[in-house]
Amino acid sequence: MVVAEDEAIIRLDLVETLREEGYDVVADCGRGDEVVQLVEEHGPDLVLLDIKMPGLDGLSAARAINEQSDAAIVILTAFSQRELIDEASDAGAMSYLVKPYQRTDLVPALELARARRQEHQALLAKVDELEFRVEERKLIDRAKGLLMDSHGLSEDEAFRFLQRSAMSGRRRMSDVADEVISGRLTP
Repeated sequence: MVVAEDEAIIRLDLVETLREEGYDVVADCGRGDEVVQLVEEHGPDLVLLDIKMPGLDGLSAARAINEQSDAAIVILTAFSQRELIDEASDAGAMSYLVKPYQRTDLVPALELARARRQEHQALLAKVDELEFRVEERKLIDRAKGLLMDSHGLSEDEAFRFLQRSAMSGRRRMSDVADEVISGRLTP
């Protein structure tokens, strides 16, 4: 975990509290531009950011961190206006904590951010998988169309040809479809 808070006393208290709660604080600083570098250097899973900091404000730092890292970001600030909360969310914050924070609120905010980041990563992986399946399906359909047009096969016959060729060679149907499209495989 990396902590960025421009008020040194608050930062030291946060780091001590987090370590007592079992978190591994690998770095801390008081500047927004420095925290971006620390995240790049250490690759933490969690980042706790104050909003008002020199160098870069916490929201700008959050945007920069989101572009380079998959760390869960928690914003810690004295400001609780709704528009600021929305802006923090848009910047990639997964949780928001208002100063003066209660120690009992700190761990839940961090764990909520971590859980949201994991859910987000799982959704991205699912999207990638679905996009791959769509592309694979398009390739198979293209090969079926080619077999139907070039070799007079019905749609069922073209599909069965692709399926049998894949099974007999212990290959994926998309690989067989690619061979059909390239002309390396014909019925």
